[in-house]
Amino acid sequence: MNFLVVDDEPLQLREIASVLRRLRPEAEIFPYTWPDEALESAKAHPMDVAFLDIQMGGMTGLELAVRLKKVKPDIHIIFVTGYADYAVDAFAMHATGYLLKPVTEEAVSRELTFVYNSRPSEKRIQVKTFGGFDVYADGQPVRFRRAKAKELLAYLVDRRGSSVTTGEAYAALFEDAADTPSGKSYFRTILHELIAALKKAQAEEILVKGHNSFAVDPETFDCDYYRFLQGDPAAVNAFQNDYMQSYSWAEIRNAELDFWEYREPERR
Repeated sequence: MNFLVVDDEPLQLREIASVLRRLRPEAEIFPYTWPDEALESAKAHPMDVAFLDIQMGGMTGLELAVRLKKVKPDIHIIFVTGYADYAVDAFAMHATGYLLKPVTEEAVSRELTFVYNSRPSEKRIQVKTFGGFDVYADGQPVRFRRAKAKELLAYLVDRRGSSVTTGEAYAALFEDAADTPSGKSYFRTILHELIAALKKAQAEEILVKGHNSFAVDPETFDCDYYRFLQGDPAAVNAFQNDYMQSYSWAEIRNAELDFWEYREPERR
């Protein structure tokens, strides 16, 4: 693992680098007092985590973070500053962590735990909810004949394993539409097409059917939304206030996630 450390105060720079060497002696550390030099180093070397002072001359840590993300999209950003006022700006940029000076070994260790606990999923079914809704089985997209069949699955994913009755699902998908016999027949068609699409992709295990109700089994697939709620750094970084953008019923959840993200640093 490679650490990039940037602070225009040499004493603070040495202190953070020293803490990192004690915590992760196997890691390679790239310390810089000048943001421009740090950016060039990031272009030339693999970088996993960047510890950035926010208030620096010439280029702020916030500006440097934006540039780093362009050349290293998967890099974890941990801001280091003596000013708590920057917390909102830092997490609006989806930083992995935020440290207040003076930096302690315990605080750095805690932030690294969040980074190290972020691991690629080994589950064969992947569900993506940020920036739209998509489902993949063995890396291939699951195809749905009808958009409403896909939306039904999205709604079940949003419910995180809670059982949903046909009436509840119908009301969510069709909003003001009347619950008529023809509407119920159409809904059954949608449900059958959802089952058929999952079966074709050999992903039918994610759907749990009950008497007049159904749900998803969260243990059978990986989902960025679920990992976000667990505090996974990669999922938190991926969220851009864009949860299931195509569905109006998801707007409230999107607002909840946006609020949750701002509150998360306080809970840490």
